[in-house]
Amino acid sequence: MARPALLIYPETISAPNSSLQTGRANLITVRPMQESLVVRREQYIPAPPAAVFALLIDPEKILRWMGTEAQLEPQPGGLYLVNVTGARFARGAFREVVPVHRLAYSFGWDGSEVVPPGSSLVEIDLIEQRDGTLLRLTHSGLPNPEQCSGHAQGWAHYIGRLSEAAAGREPGPDPFYGRVGNV
Repeated sequence: MARPALLIYPETISAPNSSLQTGRANLITVRPMQESLVVRREQYIPAPPAAVFALLIDPEKILRWMGTEAQLEPQPGGLYLVNVTGARFARGAFREVVPVHRLAYSFGWDGSEVVPPGSSLVEIDLIEQRDGTLLRLTHSGLPNPEQCSGHAQGWAHYIGRLSEAAAGREPGPDPFYGRVGNV
């Protein structure tokens, strides 16, 4: 079932703080995010959602299909840090963790001005299917078509490797190892 879209309109709201004691309130202006590009990908994985979920949140298991080192704290506000290619760290923070069903975390690259840490959002839904799982990935907040294309290629590559690992197969050496540009 599709989830309703959340619409945010520009507005000014008052925020309570200690200055209220003096009769003044801080004002926060909420503006819509800049229009962004989105990567969407679906992949059937021949493993139950719990097995796929473990490969996404366990720092040791994620290394079976992506990265050379990982520090993951899968709870809202927890750290997402993965050295994806042995030369490039993806960094963000978990925003939503619903065991065996859904993950959402901010995402970006250490040292990048184009996609800095936490500047985009990765959402992964795991939908139980007969004899497996449908993984539905959405990566939003990417700033331009080049980044969208590069991240689409990266996600296609790594979700394929995830599928292999979840099925109990060894995905083999990562041909993206050592890359420093778009993964």
